[in-house]
Amino acid sequence: MSDWVNRVFCEDALAGMARIPDGSIDLILTDPPYNLGKDYGNDSDQQSVAAYLDWTEQWIDKALPKLKPNGSLYIFSTWRFAPEIFVMLKKRMTMMNEIIWDRRVPSMGGSVRSFTSVHDTIGFFVNRKDYYFDLDAVRIAYDAETKKARSRSIFVGAKWLEVGYNPKDLWSVSRLHREHPERADHPTQKPLEIIERMVKASCPPDGVVLDLFMGSGTTALAAKRCGRNFVGFELNRAYCEIIESRLAAPEQAAKNTVKRRSAKKPAPEEASN
Repeated sequence: MSDWVNRVFCEDALAGMARIPDGSIDLILTDPPYNLGKDYGNDSDQQSVAAYLDWTEQWIDKALPKLKPNGSLYIFSTWRFAPEIFVMLKKRMTMMNEIIWDRRVPSMGGSVRSFTSVHDTIGFFVNRKDYYFDLDAVRIAYDAETKKARSRSIFVGAKWLEVGYNPKDLWSVSRLHREHPERADHPTQKPLEIIERMVKASCPPDGVVLDLFMGSGTTALAAKRCGRNFVGFELNRAYCEIIESRLAAPEQAAKNTVKRRSAKKPAPEEASN
């Protein structure tokens, strides 16, 4: 395995992408700063509109050559900049979906001079027609009521009823509240449920996922949990420490379990390991 795989580099992605060979990435899954003035420990989210769009085009042009010919890309964005960014990508790739992530924001507060924004926009793009896409890996099971309503003989043995349905392009998944067990110390952390759906659908087993803006490391963790490899970049050293901790947590928990079991039942044959 290459020395850049399954690593998160604490550096600027624009410079760091030189580490990655062209044509080696199966999926780019990334959540760049939205330029809304969030504090990520640097000024990456506080640029002028022109500077932000110019920077976006720079990283897009550096990242896309890293994709395999049948590779795909998912990008999180905001309604404020998604139109411009999607046009940039449409000039270089084929757009397959605009996915709306409904964050399930409570019906309170918000603007009094416009409608309250409660969603993020996700663009799904591919390089060519034979792109990798495993629908069966992300189907959603029908509930018991639906199956019961389709119990007539014409539905018996219907594959679609047994394997579930294709997720629509509106994903209603709650944002991570402060008390959520997944929550790390990052202002715009995305839920594992969403990231794992993308990884399972668009990266083959043992493939490589690239995230240019790792943040709290959810993409790396999702890849690891789904049997894929990852590589990524993060500028903020505090976030890099969070990523390292999150990636180590499941492994450490497993080791602790083994230690507890060993304490209860000593295994002489394992004592020398």
